[in-house]
Amino acid sequence: MRMIWKLVIFALMVSLFIANIPQKVDASVSVSARGAVLMEQESGRVLFEKDAHTKRRIASITKIMTAILAIESGKMDEIVKVSEQATRAEGSSVYLKPGEKIKLEHLVYGLMLRSGNDTAVAIAEHVGGSLDGFVYLMNQKAREIGMLNTHFSNPHGLDDHEDHYSTAYDMALLTRYAMQNETYQKIAGTKTYKAPNPTENWDRQWKNKNRLLTKYKYTTGGKTGYTKRAKRTLVSTATKGEMSLIAVTLNASDDWNDHIAMYENGFKTYDMAEVLSKGKIDIKTNKVYQKHLYIKKTIVYPATNEEMDLFSIKYKLNKPGEDWEDSNHNGEAVGKAQVFLDGKVVKETPIYYQGGPEKKKGLFDSIKNIFLSVIGVRLYG
Repeated sequence: MRMIWKLVIFALMVSLFIANIPQKVDASVSVSARGAVLMEQESGRVLFEKDAHTKRRIASITKIMTAILAIESGKMDEIVKVSEQATRAEGSSVYLKPGEKIKLEHLVYGLMLRSGNDTAVAIAEHVGGSLDGFVYLMNQKAREIGMLNTHFSNPHGLDDHEDHYSTAYDMALLTRYAMQNETYQKIAGTKTYKAPNPTENWDRQWKNKNRLLTKYKYTTGGKTGYTKRAKRTLVSTATKGEMSLIAVTLNASDDWNDHIAMYENGFKTYDMAEVLSKGKIDIKTNKVYQKHLYIKKTIVYPATNEEMDLFSIKYKLNKPGEDWEDSNHNGEAVGKAQVFLDGKVVKETPIYYQGGPEKKKGLFDSIKNIFLSVIGVRLYG
């Protein structure tokens, strides 16, 4: 009898252990990275992860933040005077010279394609006023994006500070944000770039260090990184059909193949499901709202074949006030549509009001219009 009870308890323990295995870790994907994540661009859904929330050194993928801040500064056409401090930056370099004057746009290309630490310092000093000022902007932007386990101490990612770190998940959030900017998209996906060299008779020509741009045909951009303490780090983006993915690996010995493996599994396993189409929505609700509600954007969400039948939609509408008909509400958000996948909310979008019936004119309005027209005839007739 005791033996039977022991077997029952053992079986329960095994079942509890299996139930607590993270569901997003796909056994069919094996990566060398200590930390990794695969995220779908449009929805932000994590399709694969491995220790994605552990804080780690990130090396030069730091420069994604430096680049997007430079782009958003509105100063891309400004001329930057390179300081002595910038030219003394250790590690990878585009070999800027003290006092050299160069367009900020060219510096951002040098930053992203050749991972120039000298360009990172020059950008930071120009955009932030100082290195400390720029680092403040970096951490401010990180908080805005929701990078909860990230702290920046420099614009390049060198191991000169202990409190410079992020996670695979946070770097995917940053990349998702940056990829919404067309200028960033263009720069991150550029294979080669020529920049003028004012002190020489030849132009600088930079080739992108991101080998995936030629190694994997669906790649659209990314950023490489390496330091002795961080090891190899890599962020990349890829698009196939209607699906765009973001891959991040930290401390990986085989990062190129890690990314390809994650992409191939993601593209194979998931499809973009159109859950809710933009335009009018027919909801049996308050007569004031009926036939006058719409959403502005189609909702798509990555899902496996097994998940396609697990979507549901719920509509939550604000109760119209007593004076609703006394004012114009066209274009006003009056509620939200919630998309559920297997009982969990995965997406929300506002519901808008448009095209309500015109208010009927009363006797007073008619008399007022006649009176105003008569005045108009006397004044201008």
